[in-house]
Amino acid sequence: QVQLVESGGGLVQPGGSLRLSCAASGSISSSYTMGWYRQAPGKQREAVAVIISGGSTNYADSVKGRFTISRDNAKNTVYLQMNSLKPEDTAVYYCNAKRIGYVFWGQGTQVTVSS
Repeated sequence: QVQLVESGGGLVQPGGSLRLSCAASGSISSSYTMGWYRQAPGKQREAVAVIISGGSTNYADSVKGRFTISRDNAKNTVYLQMNSLKPEDTAVYYCNAKRIGYVFWGQGTQVTVSS
């Protein structure tokens, strides 16, 4: 069983930065695709950034140039560095791990961007 635990969320002013972490425990390997998703109130969950086992990354258009996803396979941890935050980035952010036949989610961490 894989468990994903997010941390690093909080309240930040517009233009500020946060770094989210997702620590994976259990039987997870570098072969998993890791990702960050978010869900704002009244909206569907959307993909923010993903990183595959080889290190290639993809980002939602709305966060390109502001967010950076990275992973430390030795620590079974994936990060999301968020810069130049905007009020519209306010959401619950979820960590995701998947490979063929398996999908795991974390419990989410709240990010609020407000002055």
